[in-house]
Amino acid sequence: MFGLLKNKSNTVLGVDISSTSVKVLELGMSGSKYKVEAFGTAKLPPGAVVENNIQELEVIGEAVAKALSNSRTGVKLGAAAVSGSAVITKSIEMDASLSDEEMETQISVEADQYIPYAMDEVAIDFEVQGLNEKNPERVEVLLAACRRDNVEMREEALRLGGLKTKIVDVEAFAMERACELIEGQMDLQDEDPVLAVIDIGATKTTLNVINKGRTVYTREQLFGGRQLTDEVQRRYGLSPEDAEKAKCSGNLPDDYEPEVLEPFRETVVQQVSRLLQFFYSSSKFNDVDGIALVGGSASIRGLSDMIQEKLGTPCRVANPFAAMSMAGKVDAKKLAKEAPSLMIACGLAMRSFD
Repeated sequence: MFGLLKNKSNTVLGVDISSTSVKVLELGMSGSKYKVEAFGTAKLPPGAVVENNIQELEVIGEAVAKALSNSRTGVKLGAAAVSGSAVITKSIEMDASLSDEEMETQISVEADQYIPYAMDEVAIDFEVQGLNEKNPERVEVLLAACRRDNVEMREEALRLGGLKTKIVDVEAFAMERACELIEGQMDLQDEDPVLAVIDIGATKTTLNVINKGRTVYTREQLFGGRQLTDEVQRRYGLSPEDAEKAKCSGNLPDDYEPEVLEPFRETVVQQVSRLLQFFYSSSKFNDVDGIALVGGSASIRGLSDMIQEKLGTPCRVANPFAAMSMAGKVDAKKLAKEAPSLMIACGLAMRSFD
């Protein structure tokens, strides 16, 4: 029943299964700093993952195996993550004198009042966040649950790829963890900054707002980089594969930037502004101190500058590996290019050092 958040000290590979690719990452330590030991990626065909749900298990397993082979890692334990939209999280209060075992027993008995599914259908876990500020005899406990089949599908995909699943985490928590590595890059002035992390994937854009090291807000919208790929495909008569390659290389006619890329960047700015307005209207905050762009479309030329100019908020493309050393087998140039899309894999790999 329990096992969404817990971890032992063994080194684990962060394995991020998105709608377009599988990414694996191994971290080690060099002195007091993280070191990239290995990373690899493998593309997925359309339809293998739809709206965060694995549809073609064997295809995912093959991609995990290919990403492992590309990474040349020797680690056989993996950490995967379920999507925030598939997860129910709730903060509850409990008696501070209870042991972990006693809390587990009490949550097992009372969880049905927090979770709208039959208890035999869900995987559930909890983590003590700290003492209640108003009542030190109580602790704040984070409860996380999702349907068991979401967890089991990821465990099976890793097994088919040659890994044993050590941890199943939550994407938002993995992102939160990786953001510890980028706050220094953001040049944030406030002592307790409010950081908006915009994850622009292929089919969805996710806002995670982080304050005092905790995610205080999450929201997803169905919009992503695939819309740019589709427009390139339509306008220039390319196959989906060739359109994606041309988009990434920039090898397109002269009208691409003014006629295709510029309107897409403006649409991204509108989406980011909309997500932030949802956040302001449902929280005590009315501003953010910085915006970090992550995900496969984060590095689109001129996007971060346009967001900063239009919204008046400092905006940077995230690179969690900027201060890390690298093993000799790591392709530093490729890692730098992929860095914004490796945030979740990085946050998962960091579980090795909890």
